Amino acid sequence: MSQEPEQQRAESEARGAELREELAITDLRRAEEEEAKAEEAIAEAQQEESKKERKRREAEERRTAAAEEAEQARAAAAAKADEARSRADTLSGPVSGAAVASPGRGADPKAAAAAAAPEAPSGGAAATAQDRPELYVAAAFAGAFLFARILKKIAE
Repeated sequence: MSQEPEQQRAESEARGAELREELAITDLRRAEEEEAKAEEAIAEAQQEESKKERKRREAEERRTAAAEEAEQARAAAAAKADEARSRADTLSGPVSGAAVASPGRGADPKAAAAAAAPEAPSGGAAATAQDRPELYVAAAFAGAFLFARILKKIAE
């Protein structure tokens, strides 16, 4: 009988050693799984960072394109304004109805004298850009429209 308790004790210690070995194997697997999860998290973080960098780059490109578009619009508006000013300067001289319709004056001496006389400037005959506030309203509307388009492109 004395051998039986020693044999049970030896079996019990062997079983304990097996359990400790299995526990060590389980701990090793958990450590490997945690390491794999950490590597996946690093890979995901790198992908997320590259996505954010790409989005930032695209936003910068859109901002640059919008700035170029705005500059082109400003240049076109300035060119149109210069053209309108030069056209207004050339058209600011009075236009005589007699000079336009001179063949129709006939043989009447009074009509010939009226056609030959220089036309007196009237109050509203020569309209310049300063006398036409609708041009300012149109320019303000066009500017607001371009500004809204630029903001929309930047916000995208």
